[in-house]
Amino acid sequence: MPKKRVTLQDIANSCGLCRNTVSKVFNGHSNVPEATKRLVIETARELGYGRFPGEISAVIPDSNQPAKHDKSISLLTRHKLLNHNFGAYFITSFTDQISRLGYTLKVFEISTEEILQRKLPPQLDLAETAGILCIELFNRDYQDMITGLGIPCLFVDGYARVCRSILNCDFVSMENYAAMFVLMDKLFENGAERIGFVGDSEHCNSFFERWTGFATALMTKGMTWNDSISILDEDSDNYGDSAWYIEKLRKMPFMPDAFVCANDYIAIHLIAALKKIGCRVPDDVMVTGFDGSPEASLVEPTLTTVSIKSSEIGTLSAAALDERIKHPDHPYRRVSVLSSPIFGESTNRKKI
Repeated sequence: MPKKRVTLQDIANSCGLCRNTVSKVFNGHSNVPEATKRLVIETARELGYGRFPGEISAVIPDSNQPAKHDKSISLLTRHKLLNHNFGAYFITSFTDQISRLGYTLKVFEISTEEILQRKLPPQLDLAETAGILCIELFNRDYQDMITGLGIPCLFVDGYARVCRSILNCDFVSMENYAAMFVLMDKLFENGAERIGFVGDSEHCNSFFERWTGFATALMTKGMTWNDSISILDEDSDNYGDSAWYIEKLRKMPFMPDAFVCANDYIAIHLIAALKKIGCRVPDDVMVTGFDGSPEASLVEPTLTTVSIKSSEIGTLSAAALDERIKHPDHPYRRVSVLSSPIFGESTNRKKI
């Protein structure tokens, strides 16, 4: 039976990219990042794509490639990384660094069924895998399964409260707790006393740390958090629905002085809902986000947020995984990359 022809869509699916991006690589477009080009080309080689060797070499000459390792790095994720701000910058720098170290990268999008059954993707060959990197995987049982495989692995973020667990792997994350204190100090400085939190603190460890920083900052001022002016529902598509926010807001006993949101996506949709019910930001209520997304500077008013060093986390993760592969007996490490608060107009209310 003839072998199935590999298509650009097959390559796109394996890379977690759209077909248009893969097409741009093979057509020589200059606006595709070098790291993305390398990911596409290496994946094409792995899949046995037929347009070799001329067009491949024209995009990334073999003479510029480092000595290759026999085994590859497997990146496991729940979502296509280019679909959100952190993932897009992370995957670009991680891929570039891994390529410089001589590894090929294989990307696997983990299904809900595989999470629940604690199964690896059928295409993943452990015998050909030098190391595993997991990102956007927030299920504790699945993390335990991965760390029990006996293969060097590194997690970027993790399940809520993973910061309280003893891990058998390396762990890299953005810093959340101290950055949240800085945001809260800004709100206190501007007279906020009644502050609500918006987001699912149990969604992932980053959200949990942001919630913990929020609650602890309140306690340092002799205040307590009030769930009647917070929106703490389980993470879902509702957090992108203005009508859902409006329903929640109208059920609150009073409008708080400020809302602290678990990320920028939530904050931007919350601001839209507040505008629809006639609340002015920041005059009536201040709002903060977290992530430092490009949209934070485009929303009106501009959003107070926290910039995450996504590219640096990608580079550091690649180096840490490479070191773990070379030195499997070294003690496991947790690394937090410092974040930087950015003060926009959404908290620019004068002290009451």
